[in-house]
This record gives sequence, C-alpha cells and structure tokens, in this order.
Amino acid sequence: MKIIILGAGQVGGTLAENLANERNDITVIDTDAERLRELGDRLDIGSVHGMGCYPNVLKEAGAEDADMLIAVTNSDEVNMVACQVAYSLFRTPSKIARIRTAHYTSRSDKLFNENALPIDVIISPEQVVTDYIRRLIEHPGALQVVNFAGGRVQLVAVRAYYGGPLVGNELRELRKHMPNVDTRVAAIFRRGRPIIPEGNTVIEADDEVFFIAAKNDIRAVMSELRRLEHNYKRIVIAGGGNIGYRLAKTIQHRYNVKVLERNPGRADWLGEKLAQTVVLQGLATDRDELLRANIENTDVFCALTNDDEANIMASLLAKRLGARKVMTLISNPAYVDLVQGHDIDIAISPQQSTIGSLLSHVRRGDVVNVYSLRRGAAEAIEAIAHGDAKSSKVVGRAIEDIDLPEGTTIGAIVRGEKVLIAHDDVVIEPDDHVILFLIDKRRTRDVEKLFQVGFTFF
Repeated sequence: MKIIILGAGQVGGTLAENLANERNDITVIDTDAERLRELGDRLDIGSVHGMGCYPNVLKEAGAEDADMLIAVTNSDEVNMVACQVAYSLFRTPSKIARIRTAHYTSRSDKLFNENALPIDVIISPEQVVTDYIRRLIEHPGALQVVNFAGGRVQLVAVRAYYGGPLVGNELRELRKHMPNVDTRVAAIFRRGRPIIPEGNTVIEADDEVFFIAAKNDIRAVMSELRRLEHNYKRIVIAGGGNIGYRLAKTIQHRYNVKVLERNPGRADWLGEKLAQTVVLQGLATDRDELLRANIENTDVFCALTNDDEANIMASLLAKRLGARKVMTLISNPAYVDLVQGHDIDIAISPQQSTIGSLLSHVRRGDVVNVYSLRRGAAEAIEAIAHGDAKSSKVVGRAIEDIDLPEGTTIGAIVRGEKVLIAHDDVVIEPDDHVILFLIDKRRTRDVEKLFQVGFTFF
C-alpha cells in the first residue's frame, strides 16, 4: 500500500517503522527536518519537509495516488484539515486522524463524515490508554489485557510466580488442574526470549506467559500461574489531565478513587466534574502529599502526568511508601524497559497502545483488530475467515493443516457467541473470528495473505 503519514513524532515514527518493515510504500511529512533525517537514516521511506495540511506538500508526498493518509501530528486542527484537503483535492480513499481534544471527539458523529469533515477513522490516544489501564485494574496481577470479538475473548499476560500451581509443571497439566476451563498458552517469554509452547513445555518462575481464554475464565487461569490477587479497591491517580480525568470518570463508580493534581484551577474543575472522586491539590512527588492521599493503603497508584520523569519519581516514592502496585505512563520508549519489573510494576507506553489501534485499520486480509504486545516485540491479530475451501487458505481446514508462518500460533476462534479454544482438530468455518499470536512481526504480511480470499501465492 502507498501510505502517507503526517507527523514524525513518536507515534508517526513508530508507525512508519512498523509499516515500512512490511513492505509498504511509506512517505512521512513533518516540519522537523532533523527528525525526518533520523527516520530516513533508519528506514527505507520517503520524506517531505513541510506543513502536512498544505496541498502542495501533500502533492509532493504523492497524495494523487496514495491509498491512505494517516494524520498523527500533535495538532488536531492540522490533522483534520489535512484529511479534508486529501479528500477534496486528491480523493484519497482512506483517511485516519488522531484527534485528542474531547471537544471534537464528543461530537464525532456530526463532525466526521463525508458531509462534514471526511475522516474515515478517528483515533483518540487518551481514550485508548484509558481503556488499557482500566482493563489492568479490572484484572489484578495482569501485565497486559486485550479484548477480541467484542470482549468475548481476552488475551492476558501474567508473570508466573514461584509457588504457582502450574510452575514447574508441563503445560499439558493445565487441563488436569482445570478440567472445566478451556484455555491455550499462546506464547512464553523467558528472560526476554520467546518460546513457542508445546504440551511438554515446563513453566518456570518469572516466565511472562500469554494465554487466551473466554472472558469469564480469565481469573481461573491466572490462579494457576500466580498467587491470585484480591480485587483492587483503592486507586490513587497522579495527574488530572485528559487521561487521569477520563480514568477517574470511568472507574469512580466501582472503586474508591483519589486524584492528585498540581494545578489549583484544574483541581477545582476536576472536583466539580468528578462527583464520586476525591480531588487533592498537590505534587505527586511530594512525600507529604502522597501520605495525605493515604498512599500506604492504596491498591494501585497510577502516575499519569505528561512528565515522564515526574511519573517515574512519583511511582518510586509511592511504592516505597506502601502502594501495593504502581502503573506509570512513560512516553519515552527508552525508559519503558529500563524501569518496568523493578519497583514499577507496569510501564505504560501510550505510543504502543495507539499503534495497535492504527494498525487495525491498515492491515489487509480482513484483519479487524491488532494489538502491539511486549512494547512492540510481538503482536496479536484478530482476522475474519471469508470464502470457502476453494478460495480460502483457512476455511474448511483443521488448525493442524494450516500452513502458519513460523512463530505464529492460533489461540482461539469465535463463532457467533461461541468461543472455541484452538486445538489441532478444530476446523475453521466461514465468518469465524480467528485470534492469532505472532512472536515475529516480520511475518505479519504472511498472516494477512492467509486471510485474503482468492489470493494466489507466488
């Protein structure tokens, strides 16, 4: 595909890297010439220096025959105007825009359509990250939780703890431990290296285990791999910006929530908007302010300011003062692997969360959901099987007969309301939602080909 990306920041740059590695024709537009040079040195892509919403700049980038425009600059207005120009002047078939401001997204049904602003897909990073954190809070002990098929199936990552019932045993023992629960371990990461699980694979303490199961069975499976944590009750959120506010608003009906916000005016506004949340004005890096928030009795501390260093320091301090679990928003990718797994339990990368949402709309072959896992090291895909045994490479075939790319496993199949955990003898039928796990993202294009009806292999 020929794709134009507006914005060479962390989201645009990461997206360009993902798509360029899959043999797409990528051109990136940005006003920062130095950033474009850095990307060009690393990736086989084109670049145009200029304002992405200007007609002449879009034309120079190849908008006249582009298949898709993805506008992810830091300006909602630039992103919106670029989509309008691409539609009006170049008839670009598909237009995706990152829109962050709630004043726009709250009226998206009236603002974004062919009769108004012709944007096909709206990506709201704040909402994506909010949903990500909410799922982690709802699943105590999980490192990552992603939904498939409208939430009927979930893929969950947990760290296997010493003393867990399955630790030290082969995977085939899982069925003996839980005869009434069907699940499949999709992958294991041991000391950072991926392992494709077999029946005789032995789970070790500290393994990062990705398993897939029906939503109602997730907690039972987690109990086999680690000590099951009690449900969270008390949440402290540092930072009352867009993400902190959205999270508090989403969870305040189910949890005891406190928000610590440094700006007095913003704190007053939050107090008016969040009727069931306690809003405290103060610095999250201040020991006395954390103690005032009763941090020593807090189940989860979420550091969600727009300052990485402040988030890290606040999280370290909260953990030392007794917070049971800390989740930290970190925009700088270099920091994420540096801090996660020590005093910081979960480092959340907004870029990786957003990338998955964007890739869902870029993938071919009836791919409907894409999730970036392990900070981009792996990927989970939901694809719909179409066609019949003659036109499809998967329909009418048992899982054991499908020629899956190396490092790829099928975890589950959703057939209507029914969840089928993937076993070798399960036959794929038309309209099945197939959930796949890839430990090697370079195989993504091969997976897409499997789900392209009538595709001829060369």
